[in-house]
Amino acid sequence: MKKIAVFASGSGTNFQAIIDSVQAGKLDANIKLLVCDRPQAYCIERAEKEKIPTFVFSATDYEKKQDYEQEILQRLIELEIDYVVLAGYMRLIGFTLLQQFEGKIVNIHPSLLPAFPGKDAIGQALEANVKMSGVTIHFVDEGMDTGPIIAQQSVQLSEIETKASLQAKIHHIEHELYPSVLQKLFSEISLHSR
Repeated sequence: MKKIAVFASGSGTNFQAIIDSVQAGKLDANIKLLVCDRPQAYCIERAEKEKIPTFVFSATDYEKKQDYEQEILQRLIELEIDYVVLAGYMRLIGFTLLQQFEGKIVNIHPSLLPAFPGKDAIGQALEANVKMSGVTIHFVDEGMDTGPIIAQQSVQLSEIETKASLQAKIHHIEHELYPSVLQKLFSEISLHSR
């Protein structure tokens, strides 16, 4: 069973989907830690409800990214974390974590990358008036949503699509796709490491 740390910055709906999948026996993982960079974020309450330990910080309390990443890294090493799973974490991962967890950091993004990387991908898609958007799960590298793609699923936009309606469609896909892709990833890695 893989030990994972989930990084989130907001309400944590994907974090909840991962928790639910673990509890339902669909995802063979042990969530050892939630890392959150926003002390007011609702994902912290989700973690506390499930008795998942948290590391909550404000980037402004540190001189540089390397300082808080070093502190996070210490926790990850202590907990013997196998994978870092980003679930709406709104910070670029820096060299400190990338170096230690190369090929072991996974992210979910609400667009069909390479289209609409970065913030507000749903807004970007609506602005561009595309007929199709979707969800991408990818490994993390030093770029903004540029790492190798693991899986994608598309969604059709209607003529009267709003930000709320597209967000609902994308969340629906994310909450199914992310846990199932993680399960596949973890079981493939386990097979190779035997």
